Amino acid sequence: MVILGKVYLIGAGPGAQDLITLRGARLLAQADVVLHDALVTAEMLELCPQAEKILVGKRYGQLSTAQQFINKQMVDNAKKFPLVVRLKGGDPMMFGRADEELRALEEAGVDVEVVPGITTALAAAAASKQPLTKRGVARSVAFFTSSTAPEHSAHDAMPDTDTLVQYMGGREAVATAERLLAQGRLPDTPVVVIENCSRPDQQIRRLTIASLAQGLGAAHGPVLVMLGDAMQTRPHQASDATPLPSAVQQLRA
Repeated sequence: MVILGKVYLIGAGPGAQDLITLRGARLLAQADVVLHDALVTAEMLELCPQAEKILVGKRYGQLSTAQQFINKQMVDNAKKFPLVVRLKGGDPMMFGRADEELRALEEAGVDVEVVPGITTALAAAAASKQPLTKRGVARSVAFFTSSTAPEHSAHDAMPDTDTLVQYMGGREAVATAERLLAQGRLPDTPVVVIENCSRPDQQIRRLTIASLAQGLGAAHGPVLVMLGDAMQTRPHQASDATPLPSAVQQLRA
């Protein structure tokens, strides 16, 4: 009889090492093996020096690990080790393919537990000091992405909420802005764009939907886009924005 170990799906948070939960850090320090995403930082992996580390990341436009292989790796390692960690950027339950991984582990009879992490939208709101809700202005928020699996059609519809937060929004900036304008959003609706949230090379840009339609230029890390009237800067708010590139540099999405 094979005695199976336990798998923990742990959210690493947006990037900074000290934004992982205490529980997540404690489990990392006890892990026998850690299967981690491409966006998990090297500093985060310093929390588990004793563990075997296996990169199973997915990056847009790059060679990526198939989900079926990741599922098999989790099950196979649970047959060898008592404590297996599947370490994901942000929160496992938000755009983290958690459903597929939970199903695979449950079908194999592997005990699994989810440890939440700070999803990037909340970290971005904190970094920019821009609440996603605001009394009298915004009482609803939608987190969405336009990225889909190859076998599924693209989702063109925009959520109908006061504040919109688009994950992986850099390459979709032009299309997103055009759809929102077509649906009646005002061109001067404020937008906050954060690249590499919580990391040393974090960049914050403040613009409008009209300027978002010109594109964001080449990105050097994960990009999150927050849109809506709640993104309006306060009268005495200190500037934290990175200067926008020139219009010529912005032509590429």
